[in-house]
Amino acid sequence: MTPSRIDNSQRVAAKIAGVSGLLAVVIVVVGNYALLGPLVVPGNAAETARNIVAHQTQLRVALTCFLTYGVSVVVLLSALYVILKPVDRLLALIGALFRLVFALLWLLTTLNLLSALRLVGSAPYLQAFEANHLQVLARLQIAASFDDYYVGLPFFGLAATVCGYLWFKSGYIPKPLAVFGVISSVWCVICAFVFLIFPAFDKTVNAYWFDSPMAIFELALSFWLLFKGLKTGDDSEADCIGGGSSKSPSLRLPVFL
Repeated sequence: MTPSRIDNSQRVAAKIAGVSGLLAVVIVVVGNYALLGPLVVPGNAAETARNIVAHQTQLRVALTCFLTYGVSVVVLLSALYVILKPVDRLLALIGALFRLVFALLWLLTTLNLLSALRLVGSAPYLQAFEANHLQVLARLQIAASFDDYYVGLPFFGLAATVCGYLWFKSGYIPKPLAVFGVISSVWCVICAFVFLIFPAFDKTVNAYWFDSPMAIFELALSFWLLFKGLKTGDDSEADCIGGGSSKSPSLRLPVFL
């Protein structure tokens, strides 16, 4: 069904979704690109291990960012469920569950980074292994954190696809934005599955293009929800206000936060 009105809980949830969505983007960009990325030397496990040992606090801040990102995703999915439940309760729940799986995989990412720290530590039991073996194992743990992301990416894409459809159906946001969300999310799901089956796919399509269009949609959506809010009906309904219709204007006015 297409809801004809927006209640206060949806308005509050839209604000929460906007804030948590924007915070999530900032947190994950800082954690991945500013903190973790500089420590990882591609093809050189020994140098990566030395960077981890020398900058343990930096890595701990990175994993804290990832843990916080997971929390922000849970807050976001809860807010989205409240907003979209009146449109289709079942689909809103399915979208929330898909996004929850994605959030849980970020918890695994945090655990993998903690394991990498432990492997390059100074615990007595680690002396049973050669230093180069520990370095390789630590690098494998970091690589596993990236695997966690790409395993979770199809769930993220499916969640965004379901929500994009519900955004389109509801009319809460501009329909062109909702269409872009659906298309970019489906593209992400396809790329993620193809990459899991054919690991060399990122040589054909750069891995950044798997999720960048969808990330742009999520960012635009967050800004819209925070600053514009939700609306009922479509633009044509808003345009007919003052055009001589005998219906009550209160039924045709778009409702903003």
